[in-house]
Amino acid sequence: MDRGADLNLLVALDALLEEESVTLAAERLGLSGPAMSRTLGRIRRQFGDPVLVRAGRRMVPTPRALAIRAEVRRVVEEARAVFASVAPDDPSTFQRQFTIVAFDALVMVFGSELLRRVACEAPGSKLRFLPEERSGVPPLRDGSVDLEIGVIDRGEPEVRVEPLFEDRMVAVVRPGHPMARENKLTLRQFTDAGHLLISRRGRFYGPLDEALADRGLRRRVVGSAPALAASLFMIMESDAVGLVLERVAARAVDALGLRTFPVPLELPPVRIGMAWHPRHDADPGHAWLRQVVRDAVAAA
Repeated sequence: MDRGADLNLLVALDALLEEESVTLAAERLGLSGPAMSRTLGRIRRQFGDPVLVRAGRRMVPTPRALAIRAEVRRVVEEARAVFASVAPDDPSTFQRQFTIVAFDALVMVFGSELLRRVACEAPGSKLRFLPEERSGVPPLRDGSVDLEIGVIDRGEPEVRVEPLFEDRMVAVVRPGHPMARENKLTLRQFTDAGHLLISRRGRFYGPLDEALADRGLRRRVVGSAPALAASLFMIMESDAVGLVLERVAARAVDALGLRTFPVPLELPPVRIGMAWHPRHDADPGHAWLRQVVRDAVAAA
């Protein structure tokens, strides 16, 4: 076969071998008789074989055509299956696994609603949540991650970013903690308390410390926890002070009976967004997933 072969000819060849008639193959493909004859001529040149030859009033396949008939049918059927699976717009027909990277606080707030929507609208699909270690362009680019949800502040031109909502940091303590009873907490009182940070890498320094350093201040850090859930349970049974996103952590804070109060320092809002690779812009499944995330955020 010529290296420049038109693979579309395989569809015509499949019809010719199935019908063993130029006329019937033309009807099957919606072509005129002369057009089908020209197509057969091209197939013969590509394969260097007559493919179909006259035998009395009918046409029969050559030995070469018989040898490749099953393979041609297989390739054509696989191609049709690929096109049939592209762009279904009904979520109930999806058979997919969607991977979302998000920090655990967001999963705690929106995860159950996302699971509910998937179970209701796309029961053949499932969600996989991964921690933020998988964030960034490479996982989005190679398709191993569908969406990243969180503070998207990198600004790569290769990534689509859509803002979802803004939140603010508040302090959280156990019920009965002395700081929870203060009517107006001073910044010095706040920095002198024992702070528990949330850091996947075990860091003792964060954005708040940068804001404090600008004022020549430093808070007293007593430890770090790898995730929000762990930090809240530690705070619940200690005098440690934590920082949480007010809207994001509200459900968990209320469930544990913890108390929150404003940080006595003007801090910029925390902007939460979702990011994806442009390769998914026109993918109906991915578009549905993005809308489900928007709806979950609005519901929360």
